[in-house]
Amino acid sequence: MLVLVAPGQGAQKPGFLTPWLDLPGVADRIREWSEAIDLDLIYYGTEGTAEEIVDTAVAQPLLVASALVSTTALLEDHEPTQIVGLTAGHSVGELPASVTAGVLSAEAAMSLVRTRGRAMAKAAAASGTGMSAVLGGDSETVTEHLAKLGLTAANVNGAGQIVAAGTLEQLAALNDDKPPEARVRPLKVAGAFHTEHMAPAVADLETAIKEVTTRNPVIPFVSNRDGEVVSSGAEVAERLIGQVASPVRWDLCMETFQNREASTVIEVCPGGTLTGLAKRAMSGVRTLALKSPADLDKARALVAEHAESAEQGV
Repeated sequence: MLVLVAPGQGAQKPGFLTPWLDLPGVADRIREWSEAIDLDLIYYGTEGTAEEIVDTAVAQPLLVASALVSTTALLEDHEPTQIVGLTAGHSVGELPASVTAGVLSAEAAMSLVRTRGRAMAKAAAASGTGMSAVLGGDSETVTEHLAKLGLTAANVNGAGQIVAAGTLEQLAALNDDKPPEARVRPLKVAGAFHTEHMAPAVADLETAIKEVTTRNPVIPFVSNRDGEVVSSGAEVAERLIGQVASPVRWDLCMETFQNREASTVIEVCPGGTLTGLAKRAMSGVRTLALKSPADLDKARALVAEHAESAEQGV
């Protein structure tokens, strides 16, 4: 079974959108989205500096746009419902995954991510918060240690990786008092995402979601909240809103992939982070990261292989 996943914030790099603009129709599509959300995606995706594109209000729309165009390029010769067994995204990656699943239109996802990015940036600016990666150590011990310091395990990513979030003072205490056998690496993010500190952003998204149409998934959608497959479009929308202020359980998403007997994981642009986790946590599963159009031939070969298996009823 093929699983298609989309990465979250932090995966973007300067110029990463540039090669995708050479594909037929992509530049025009990106320009249309740019005009619709009043953000020059082409500039930020080709010329934007690392400092400019780390801005939450910029990074999130860029990531959704790149995921959407790379997914379209990957699946253009196939019917996705016949090939993709599961789809999921990490944090903001849930928006393009919901498009793949058939819950949202691409235009709705771009509108929502513009609201999401702005709202989260505003919430982050309201208080001194941040995030740090905790690498290694026992997962349960790490989580208990974070709670003792008043921190939230905002991303439980599996493969020995947990992201702690909270106030800058709490993160400084973590740096001085690390969990046993663990390393701590501060992350360049604007605030404590996926925690109670993002509650104001939830309210903005609750208003925005009322303006878009949702449909029930035609491809099974795996939720960040608990790794469960969600079959209702209304529930997917509710979870997309709530996850802004609640932890990402990517470890449970990967458990679902394995329980559903996933054989291949393809991560759309800018791929690399989630396939790296899959390599460490999902033994025997093939992975491929779409970083640029140069990766499309290999990725399309995997898609074609799954299409053939579907035709044969394997």
